[in-house]
Amino acid sequence: MKKTKLSAKFWTTLVIFSLVGQIAWVVENMYFNVFIYKMFRASAADISFMVAASAVVATLTTIFIGALSDKLGKRKVFMCGGYIIWGITILAFAFIRSDVISSMFAVTTSAASIGVTLVIIMDCVMTFFGSTANDACYNAWLTDSTDSTNRGGAEGINAMMPLIAILVVFGGFMGFDLDLPESWTTIFLIIGITVSVIGILGIFIVKEPSIDKSANDKYWANIIYGFRPSVMKQNPILYASLAAFAIFNISIQIFMPYLILYYEVSLGMENYVMVMAPAIIVAAAVTFFYGKFYDRVHFRVAVIPAMIMLAIGYLLLLFFRGTALVFIGSLFMMSGYLAGMAVFGAMIRDYTPENRAGMFQGLRIVGQVLIPGIIGPAIGAAVLKNAEQIINSDGTTSFIPNANIFLAALIAAVCVVPVLLVIFRMLKKEKVNAG
Repeated sequence: MKKTKLSAKFWTTLVIFSLVGQIAWVVENMYFNVFIYKMFRASAADISFMVAASAVVATLTTIFIGALSDKLGKRKVFMCGGYIIWGITILAFAFIRSDVISSMFAVTTSAASIGVTLVIIMDCVMTFFGSTANDACYNAWLTDSTDSTNRGGAEGINAMMPLIAILVVFGGFMGFDLDLPESWTTIFLIIGITVSVIGILGIFIVKEPSIDKSANDKYWANIIYGFRPSVMKQNPILYASLAAFAIFNISIQIFMPYLILYYEVSLGMENYVMVMAPAIIVAAAVTFFYGKFYDRVHFRVAVIPAMIMLAIGYLLLLFFRGTALVFIGSLFMMSGYLAGMAVFGAMIRDYTPENRAGMFQGLRIVGQVLIPGIIGPAIGAAVLKNAEQIINSDGTTSFIPNANIFLAALIAAVCVVPVLLVIFRMLKKEKVNAG
């Protein structure tokens, strides 16, 4: 089949919307945990609850808004408008500070406990607009704008953006003392303004894809479309892929909310940014080429090396504490993680029914965010329940993450294998039936 050529405007939109969206998600997924830990002494249970609450909001938002964008046949207005408001909600975090809280509430009320509650609530608000713009409509736009001849390459770039976003955020945060409230105020102002500006820019560069609205005119029926047994029976490979994707992401979410804290607090790596930056650059390059690799060999061949890289990374991070081996372990872990995301993402897009990309983004989020976001951090919190404690300068205590989170993540990753074997049999049967 001849490869469909994608326009320069498409690639520009893909890069900036994906990168800036992932920068916002990195701040939420990796640094909100640090923010709530350092500013309000949050426990592992607090962090787990915040991730789970955000996952529920992200899933419901993606299901309802994705189906709505299908019904209207519009992606652009949700993408651009969503990014603009998303940025405004990020700006709001600049005002969640202990001094502001103390001035608004009675002195007998704990500013720390109120701060934890406010962060969790605002995280959910921010997630609603972020999921509207990115999870539901940007991802549906990407599916609509590509086909099976070029999707792996586009997904490879899309999948490496989280690593580039981590690099940008790590590098940008190097100049800030994250123990100071004013540092967080500046960070939230910068990220919020940037996200809103991209939304405004999108008004001029995003091309609305052609969508057949005739199959999507029944909104409430479309909400539950992907959860119907009949639809599952018609698309067995899609749902098996979503199941494997969910287990894969449970593995990631067991350790990810605690990763930076593990580097900084447990390993004492004050220069973890300098250690991680080269690993991120290499892993991003691996992911870029891995998408093209997927286009040539497809799922069955591409998924195995990704899982092996992830497992090697976990083993190295579990058993070693030295900087060099932590760097190598992080490189393998990140390469496996992002390569896996590219492979599963392309597979799910390939088997998404035509003209129903919006409503199926909700199912993708169930596998990528909801199930992993509830189960993964809960497993991580359970593993860290009896973790060592440190006494802070103000007399409060904080937990110290340990390497057992990587053992739990490895066990979860191994659980993906039986589901992959089922998918391989389905693919073989499909090939035989096709002639």
